[in-house]
Order: sequence, then C-alpha cells, then structure tokens
Amino acid sequence: MMKRDSEGGHFSTERRQNDRKKLIVDVRFEGGDATGIANTRDIGSGGFYMTTTAEFSTGMPLVVTLTLAGRELRLKGVVAYTDPGHGVGVRFKDVGDEDVRFLESQVDLEG
Repeated sequence: MMKRDSEGGHFSTERRQNDRKKLIVDVRFEGGDATGIANTRDIGSGGFYMTTTAEFSTGMPLVVTLTLAGRELRLKGVVAYTDPGHGVGVRFKDVGDEDVRFLESQVDLEG
C-alpha cells in the first residue's frame, strides 16, 4: 500500500514519488479558470505530466478525466510544478486503492 501525505497525495523524499511511463492519452481538466483538453506525456500511479499552454499555478487543485484501457477515471489532482507555455506536472490526490492498482497495472509499474 502506498503512503500518503497530509494532503492525500503520495510522498517520498524525491520530487517524483512514483516511476512514470511514457504514455500519451487525452486528459480533460478543470481547475480555477482553466478548463480544457490536453495530452499526457508520461503517467504513473502518483501523477502525470500534461502538455498544455493553459496557465496554472503550483498548488492549484484540478479534477482530471482520462481513459485507460477503456476505463474512464475521474481523479482529483494538484499542480505540482509548471513549465509555462509547455505543460504542468500533476500529482494525484485522494486516489482510491482500486484506482491506484488499476493505474499501476496499466503502466506496468506494479512491483
């Protein structure tokens, strides 16, 4: 089972807590004044990077919807870092154990 920080996200001593796999899927996002569709560049059980020119601020909460293997996931997240004009890193927040296991299985990251 993964450990969670006080905000419900995964944690470790490194910037990225979980390994990621290069995987491009469409993602719909909603948060603050930003709503739209982007593509992931890489994804893991703890979060993903999405390419977008939309403006975000670090710490901004988001709701994201993505489809993997025909299963639609609607997940909460928070902007972990920004690369203005290019994209943002998103950390999943309050993800249920079943969804974490599904994400791990889809990106071949499980133990």
